[in-house]
Amino acid sequence: MRPSWDDYFMEILDIVKTRSTCLRRQVGAIIVRGNRILTTGYNGAPSGMAHCSETGCLRDKMGIPSGERQELCRGLHAEQNAIIQAGLYGIDIKGSTIYCTHKPCITCTKMIINAGIIRVVYKEDYPDELSEEFFKEAGVNMDIYPQMR
Repeated sequence: MRPSWDDYFMEILDIVKTRSTCLRRQVGAIIVRGNRILTTGYNGAPSGMAHCSETGCLRDKMGIPSGERQELCRGLHAEQNAIIQAGLYGIDIKGSTIYCTHKPCITCTKMIINAGIIRVVYKEDYPDELSEEFFKEAGVNMDIYPQMR
């Protein structure tokens, strides 16, 4: 049976996230418009910098729990990298959908809203309740995969 578009993009996320160098969790993101992939992103250190797989996890060393103090990390989030790639290559992502392995954190949520992304589809939860409130207020649709079927 031919997969739905949502099934198709969610399966591709499983490949995208394998590029992650995070020791805590592999995260992937894909930005899509008109059923075409515009950009992808995964979590990891900025280009040219040592990855956590080489240096160890700063967050583990500092005892920072998941969902807190995201700024204390070597890596960027997958959603951030996907949005940055769009800017770097001049790709218009307004009106698009972002597929994510995990619910976006509040920082990524604010970037998604300001980038003009209108729909978020994610598989796994992330401990950040504020993001849901912001998406609702901004009118961004959130779908939990596969519960949306």
